[in-house]
Amino acid sequence: MTDLYLLPIRTAALLFPALALMMFVPTAIVLYRRHGVMTRWRVLSLYGGVFYALTALCMTIVPLPKPSVDVCKAYPSFTDPQLTPGVAFSDLWKEAHHHATLNALILNNPAFWQTVFNLVLLLPLGVFVRIHLRRGLATATAAGFTASLLFELTQYTGLWGLYACPYRLFAVDDLIVNTAGAALGWAAAGPLARVLPELDALDDAALAPLAAGKVPFGRRLTALLLDATGVTLLSWLFAGMAYFGPGPETVLLAPPFAFALWFVVLPWLTGATPGKHALLLRLVTPEGRRPSPARLALRALVLSPPLVLACLAVAVVLASVADPSVPIEIADEVVYQNLSSDPASGFILLLPPAACLTLITAYVKSVRRHPQGLGPHETRSGVRNHARPHTRARTPATPPNRVDPPSPVAPRTSWPMAEPGGPQTSWWPTAPLHPVPTPDDGVTTKEPPDQPPSRA
Repeated sequence: MTDLYLLPIRTAALLFPALALMMFVPTAIVLYRRHGVMTRWRVLSLYGGVFYALTALCMTIVPLPKPSVDVCKAYPSFTDPQLTPGVAFSDLWKEAHHHATLNALILNNPAFWQTVFNLVLLLPLGVFVRIHLRRGLATATAAGFTASLLFELTQYTGLWGLYACPYRLFAVDDLIVNTAGAALGWAAAGPLARVLPELDALDDAALAPLAAGKVPFGRRLTALLLDATGVTLLSWLFAGMAYFGPGPETVLLAPPFAFALWFVVLPWLTGATPGKHALLLRLVTPEGRRPSPARLALRALVLSPPLVLACLAVAVVLASVADPSVPIEIADEVVYQNLSSDPASGFILLLPPAACLTLITAYVKSVRRHPQGLGPHETRSGVRNHARPHTRARTPATPPNRVDPPSPVAPRTSWPMAEPGGPQTSWWPTAPLHPVPTPDDGVTTKEPPDQPPSRA
């Protein structure tokens, strides 16, 4: 009995790492666009909910019947759904053999424990709705009903047609108990919701460096991974066009052309690379202006060594999706055959990846040591990242006044676009992102002479 309930948990634990890896980039995009930051607490809460959802799904479908089993003959009673409410109570009394004792009704009654497990199954969902989503009882109840209905339909359709007949029973009592469990979980999470800090408050604390103009390293790294994937696919496209067009001798020109188009032309025309657009970032000069093509080219040139290695890694990953044996063949060709037949050439073949890894490590260390988190490609080119307001940026309670372009007489403390949630006046600001502060737009107030100056 214990193995029967542990098997779905083990199955979910095996599937979760691959699912979490596939979800990392989409999760980062959603969190950065919605909240402007990807805190560890929000990621932990979100991935905890994903693992719970995967476990709950495995609880409803695992263990699966063996391929040799004819489910239509093995489970003939599950063909028709159980649509009569209250059958669970009659099953409980039947399993107790009509004995009203503690052992018969509860301790040794499988129908009772099945009802309890159905109640507990969606109880964490109610907790998640209240703690993570900060929604009410109606939302938790609706979420529990929807999730339970999805599970029951999955069972009734034989895993959505994978099996000819259902191998588990569709029961309306399970739907009722699951929904009640979600509502109970929401109610039980009340004291915990009052103790735990809100995720929005944790986001506000993490957004403080962003308000000062410092874009988190993880946000830029995610944008770089997206750009590496995009430029790799674009290089393959241009290589195919060159092979079937001008000729095979022009294939080697495809990667530099795609690289220049992606990291120089597109940022010059649109303000950012596609990966940075996805993460609500743009490229600006220290004065907040549009960078010139020369600056963008210098930035791409300095960034090219680690980016080339990233593109190669992305190419291997994409090739592995089409053919999982690609990494094994590459490792066998590079490591085993070359090192065994000609150790000198094999060692030389391993030098470029080692040099690139060393260079990437140096890049990361330089970014960590810089006061504003800038990399060598940003300090040398003068082109840096600037975060655009995310979709859930906090706005003032009263509408802000109209923002006029700063003048030499009354410079502003910072351009509004540099602050999360600030008013968006134009795509390209015409003033520095962080000029010298002055008090209240140049308007000064004096205290009466008969009062001492304030020490505030």
